[in-house]
Amino acid sequence: MKSLYFTRHGETFWNVENKICGATDIGLTPKGHEQAVLLGQMIREKLEAGEIRIDQILASPLSRAYDTAKHVAEITGLPLRPEERLREQNFGKYEGTPRNGEVFRADKRNFVTSYEGGESMLRLAQRIYNLLDDLSKDDRIYLIVAHNGIVRVVNSYFYDMTNEAYGDFGIKNCELKEYTFS
Repeated sequence: MKSLYFTRHGETFWNVENKICGATDIGLTPKGHEQAVLLGQMIREKLEAGEIRIDQILASPLSRAYDTAKHVAEITGLPLRPEERLREQNFGKYEGTPRNGEVFRADKRNFVTSYEGGESMLRLAQRIYNLLDDLSKDDRIYLIVAHNGIVRVVNSYFYDMTNEAYGDFGIKNCELKEYTFS
């Protein structure tokens, strides 16, 4: 069995404002940069103690995730590669709107329909599942640095989830999560 590690980018300006970032390229706040540095230090400590093994970092090309990954790579010395398939879901008409909007929360459970100007959950799942299938086939251990929408799909790859649980799932900024390929 082999592990896969996942972390969400550091805090963004739109996270602070409770807005949906999606495919919009929103930068990290100063706190987000600090979170990424602390994450890098924690990962370095775990690597040095032999508690975890990571061979390469794969990051979304959106600046909030890529900048987080750069901090981790600089601190740990791990190689970093952008991965286009890790780009956050395009939430179309919902980008820049409140994350807790009732209509958006309901639409997150509609997997087939694309958001106006956006991407459907099924298309997102296809690209993430394809990436995870690819990563499972080699002997490297990866740290993925991406987005809350992406971890939702990653979690559903490893665990059965109801539509409601899927829509509600998420992790904190710079939280480190481990998954195991069977």
